[in-house]
Amino acid sequence: MKKIRAVAATGNLSSGFREETLVHAVEQGAHFIGCDAGTTDSGPYYLGSGNPRGPRDGTKRNLRIMIREGLKAGIPVIVGSAGHAGGRPHLDWTIEIIRELARENEWHFKLAAIDSEIPKEVLASAFLEGRITPLCPAPELDETSIRQAERFVAMMGIEPIQSTLKAGAQVVVAGRCSDVAIYAALPVMEGIPKQVAFHAGKILECGSAAVAQRYYPDCMAAELDQDGFTIEPPNPAFRCTPQSVAAHTLYENADPYRLVESGGTVDTTAAQYEAISDRAVRVSGARFLPAQKYTVKIEGAALAGYRSIVVAGIRDPLVLRQLDTFLSSLRSVLERKIADNLRLTRDAYTIQFRVYGSNGSMGSLEPSPQVDGHEIGLIIDVVAPSQSLAADILPLVWHTGLHHPIPEYEGLVSNLAFPFSPPGADMGPVYRFCANHVWHLDDPCGPFRMTLEHL
Repeated sequence: MKKIRAVAATGNLSSGFREETLVHAVEQGAHFIGCDAGTTDSGPYYLGSGNPRGPRDGTKRNLRIMIREGLKAGIPVIVGSAGHAGGRPHLDWTIEIIRELARENEWHFKLAAIDSEIPKEVLASAFLEGRITPLCPAPELDETSIRQAERFVAMMGIEPIQSTLKAGAQVVVAGRCSDVAIYAALPVMEGIPKQVAFHAGKILECGSAAVAQRYYPDCMAAELDQDGFTIEPPNPAFRCTPQSVAAHTLYENADPYRLVESGGTVDTTAAQYEAISDRAVRVSGARFLPAQKYTVKIEGAALAGYRSIVVAGIRDPLVLRQLDTFLSSLRSVLERKIADNLRLTRDAYTIQFRVYGSNGSMGSLEPSPQVDGHEIGLIIDVVAPSQSLAADILPLVWHTGLHHPIPEYEGLVSNLAFPFSPPGADMGPVYRFCANHVWHLDDPCGPFRMTLEHL
């Protein structure tokens, strides 16, 4: 029976892994090394700005180990969602690191790059042709908003990766890419059924995250065959259980029984998770339901303004017991003061109070927003059309809040404790997601530009 052994280096390229774990995993007979490098979990900043999330030196270190072991074993190395957001700047950044590694180590191999950034005029044409469909929820999207956005990427499926592997690529770096596709592309190309390959890809996508207790990022390995897959961490300090593996189908997924990918859906309703040792789990029973139309997800980011923030604490029990009233009253005073001092209307900026100890994590969705402790942490978040304007507003906000009165006190009071000097910081540009849509494609490789070079 045909078997494919897949190794996931880690859950995110920038988070790292233990070198000895990867070496051991490859020595056990791997057919390829995969690694996801991105996500939308960190928000729209990286897609909008074009900046990578991970540190360059750390990313270079991790790529060096992966490529070294891949070349030594003669197996492909596949990286998806390069530079975190998978746009063209992120792809170029990653490719340059790999070229640098090749020069420094005198490595020679075929390097494939798959560009997933979509020109705005191409996406606008697709929109006008009715090929763009919103997911739920999705922001309003039209030709104007497409042309005004900073950047769009399409999340590729397995087919572009397979195309580069068939062309002989030994290292594949993909722009924005389905996490699952990184690990399903080669197995499907080698004859592993899609229900097995896609389900295994879901469990492998975050490296050691599917273990019972993940103390640090590390590798994961799975052996795939016609009937299912066996997953086992190559780090002897970790172990998988049926519960830990099954639980990962819910991670970043609204429905743990339906894993929607480009080209179809994996139905895990009848999946079985069986412990075959104290560290390994056998998984079988998923079904693959082909899609009627092939789609790829579109992600976009648009500039929303520029941010300045201040961090403070409030410990006064008299302020805490009337905190909502205090902040509401402060906001009213601030709106008048900003209008008088800076001649700004209310719609020219935003001010948010993020109250940690009440509703700082969930905001308006918090079911129990009352303050129960003896102090709260307050982040005051100002967003304006320019950085200089946000920086002008911020001191008006924090200084007014510092001395804002409450009925119980007379005279000048100080309500806020600042842990830093200066109390405020300019945070730079702020982006918002401007697309959560799918694009109906006739050719799964159509939007993706693939290049192959010999290093």
